[in-house]
This record gives sequence, structure tokens and C-alpha cells, in this order.
Amino acid sequence: MIIISNGSYNFNRNNLESKKNIILVNVEKNKSKDFMKYRNSGLNQVLCRIAKKNNNAIGISFNEILNSENRQELLGRIMFNIKLCNKYNVKMYICNSIKKKEEIRNDIDLKALASVLGLQNAGIKRFLY
Repeated sequence: MIIISNGSYNFNRNNLESKKNIILVNVEKNKSKDFMKYRNSGLNQVLCRIAKKNNNAIGISFNEILNSENRQELLGRIMFNIKLCNKYNVKMYICNSIKKKEEIRNDIDLKALASVLGLQNAGIKRFLY
């Protein structure tokens, strides 16, 4: 399993189209503004269908939420991505991306966040930056 952090739309699409098992993390952390009628969350139905077809997954980084300056906007984009992934049956993971020893969270905390956000059967991954 390869974990890739976010990039541009074309970067994300090229990685999801590869036949490797990858987890694309932080797709919602783009710098562009939201559209008038929906959120610009970095994910759309096309990317969800490609991810489902190639057995790839989308990841949500807990520490990015914790350390975010604009947490409300980030959580709104994450919840929009969760709705898309639930609709198209894309696998999702809650990732604990650790930079320091103090940032380690246990599985109960991560599963609680997943249930609050609306994730169904979310997996948990841990990795170091």
C-alpha cells in the first residue's frame, strides 16, 4: 500500500488511474475557493469511480484536522468527500500522520472521529512524515 499526499487535480487523477494500491491523503487541502453551489473538496464523482475501479482508497489525516487554522472549512470539505466516497463505495481510511511522539492517538479516538464524520467501516492507518 502506497500513501500519497495531495497534489493538483491532474496529479491526483494520474495516481488514482495507476493500478497500484494507493491511499490518497489530504485531497481536501487545496488552496482554491469553494464554488457557489458546492464545495471544492479536491474530489469528484470521476475520481471516485476511478478509485473504486482500481481498488484505491482515500485517506483523511487526523493531524491535519487538529493543526488546521480554518478547521470549519476543512471539516466541511472532508464531510463532502465522505458523502461522495459512501455513494460510490470507495474505501476510506483515517490516518494518524505522526511528526512527533505526542501526536499519537489511539484507535478509539480515530474511530470516534470516523463515526462523527459519517464514515462507514473506516480503516485506520498510521504513518510517519
